[in-house]
Amino acid sequence: MNQHELLNYTPNKDLLKNKVILVTGAGDGIGKAIAQSYAAHGATVVLLSKTIKKLERVYDAIVANGDPDPAIYPLDLEGANMGDYLQMVEHIKEQLGGLDGIALNAAWLPNYTPIKFYEIATWSKAMTVNLHANFLIIQACLPLLEQAKDPAIVVSSHLANQAFNGAYGVAKAGLDALLKITAEEYDDKPFIRVNGIDTGPIRTHLRTNHFPGENPQTLAKPTAVVSPYLYFMGADAERQTGEIIQFDRIPSDTMPKD
Repeated sequence: MNQHELLNYTPNKDLLKNKVILVTGAGDGIGKAIAQSYAAHGATVVLLSKTIKKLERVYDAIVANGDPDPAIYPLDLEGANMGDYLQMVEHIKEQLGGLDGIALNAAWLPNYTPIKFYEIATWSKAMTVNLHANFLIIQACLPLLEQAKDPAIVVSSHLANQAFNGAYGVAKAGLDALLKITAEEYDDKPFIRVNGIDTGPIRTHLRTNHFPGENPQTLAKPTAVVSPYLYFMGADAERQTGEIIQFDRIPSDTMPKD
């Protein structure tokens, strides 16, 4: 599929029926949009974020829509260790029976700063949240994904290796490398589909906080980019793996088909 086709991809209503999918950063922005879309297409979604109130609002919206009851799993990616993720996986296995997919969407973007003046604590947090935590989640979840019928990992990518992006840019470049390596290691048996999506600028709080002079109405809403996340999570993508799809600035009136 080309970019236009991905944005207008319309899956079967039951694309993700009976699947269990973990979504990080599910309390807001793109994470919220894809979590609700996954649920609307039949998945039981595990909502992960550090802010319980936001997760509860997403939970309520999914239930109100008549979709499968999601699960809430509050966790701070900055402070979590491998033991925390292994415990999460055990809870998923015991309470939901397994895991079919992961959408790694959580991110933290610090202020734009030249390397010369970068604070060590800021560097450490950005690398932990944007890269190290994703490695730990993937590694902890792999045993369950290996047992799934059509497992998939979808990563929110971002080409950000440019001046003043500092640790965020380095971490995102590292996450792309992690994506590629994992895809190659799981391109046969067992097969796990691993792909990334760089949406370009989207109307999220993360974007608004760092670009206060930008009119957010000129940006597409998070719901405009859920179709690619559906495609790569579902069986329609078949054995398409190891790709990072990059979108330019999507017009604010670009919305997926009903």
